[in-house]
Amino acid sequence: MTKLYIPVLQVKVLALTDHDTMAGIPEAMSAAHKFGMRIIPGVEISALYSPREIAGAGEPVHILAYYGMCGPSRFDELERMLSDIRDGRYLRARNMLAKLNRLKVPIKWEHVTKIAGEGVAPGRLHIARAMVELGHVENVRQAFNKYIGDDGPAYATGSEPFAETVVQLISRTGGISALAHPWALKNPHAVIRALKCAGLNAMEVYRSDGKVDGFSELAEKYGFLKIGGSDFHGRGGKDESDIGTVKLAITTLCCFLKMARPIWCSAMKDILLKFAEEPSAANLGKIVKFGELINFDGFSSMDAGVDIVNLCLCSWLSNDGMEEVELEEC
Repeated sequence: MTKLYIPVLQVKVLALTDHDTMAGIPEAMSAAHKFGMRIIPGVEISALYSPREIAGAGEPVHILAYYGMCGPSRFDELERMLSDIRDGRYLRARNMLAKLNRLKVPIKWEHVTKIAGEGVAPGRLHIARAMVELGHVENVRQAFNKYIGDDGPAYATGSEPFAETVVQLISRTGGISALAHPWALKNPHAVIRALKCAGLNAMEVYRSDGKVDGFSELAEKYGFLKIGGSDFHGRGGKDESDIGTVKLAITTLCCFLKMARPIWCSAMKDILLKFAEEPSAANLGKIVKFGELINFDGFSSMDAGVDIVNLCLCSWLSNDGMEEVELEEC
């Protein structure tokens, strides 16, 4: 992504929300910095809505999490959930291939993992692309409609957590939570009501072909921030929108940042204070995992915890942000 897209994106702020992983964010932030672009660290988390919270039963839901420059305040806790989901994706993909094979649509596991890329847990989109390459379907949309959509004969569930649990974890780790593409849900009203009670902050109402009828009104009804995104998955073409195709009004961005700023500043404060209380190389690594590269020359000892905290704050925050954080003496 960084080699092909960042130099020609023509955008100033980009939220990177890969499915169930934040592994690509450090590279994206490093590359974006060279071109004067801001990356908002994020992740799109696979979840399940079940009114009775029955494991393995219910409707698939995708929850977006947006974090500040230093990432989640409890990254280890978030990563445990994401790791469990990724493990479930491997099993799910194998089950789907087995079902496709019984439907006389043979696909080799190696083909799917090659499309997914090294170290990436394969998902339905990778299976759909394999189906297109092998000539089983004409396009990705047909693969979903005929075989691997939520009601398709080759659909399989993974080990997704309940959507309410995901929203609560995002809040606990200092993120902004948003419901992705609600127009794809079978029962959007029930899902939205449940997630409102769980603390959801926002929902998508804009996409590349404009605002979706009805969902802007739903967002207003439940007091959600209205956002949108391209839902770009890496290839573009007629099956998906390209990066930057969703045009958001500047007022939308201002409302998003107004909501996010105190939450992100609080998360940043938590991360830095934990380091100041327990300076160590491991905790220092957590500070700069998603933060911009900072020159730590002169800090040869981990005893300089407070100085590093203040250096990070100066690097990451504007003057107004510094005043809002109100970091106490450690």
